[in-house]
Amino acid sequence: MKADAFALYLARRDPRVPWRARALAVFIAGYALSPVDLIPDFIPVIGYLDDLIVVPLGIALVVRMIPHEVWAEYRERALTELEASKPKSRLAAVVVIAIWLAAGAWAASIACRWAA
Repeated sequence: MKADAFALYLARRDPRVPWRARALAVFIAGYALSPVDLIPDFIPVIGYLDDLIVVPLGIALVVRMIPHEVWAEYRERALTELEASKPKSRLAAVVVIAIWLAAGAWAASIACRWAA
């Protein structure tokens, strides 16, 4: 969904995209990438429903409005740019995994003491 939202963001200025699709694409991409939601995420279950319903339906609607070849071009570009911008730090991965393993070992030791 992140790649689709980014593809909508990229396609918004293409003259081959109808103006209605561009306007809706700007709105949907902005909503998907914005930290502000219609329903705050801290509200259990309902808080995530807007992200799970509004954004995919909006993306689907805009994709139907954009010519297929234009959409394919921007989808591929979005995937390429997102892949290129991902940080690839093995050291960070090792540190995060080590923290989770240490936290798991600590929780297991507490559970063993509590059970004994």
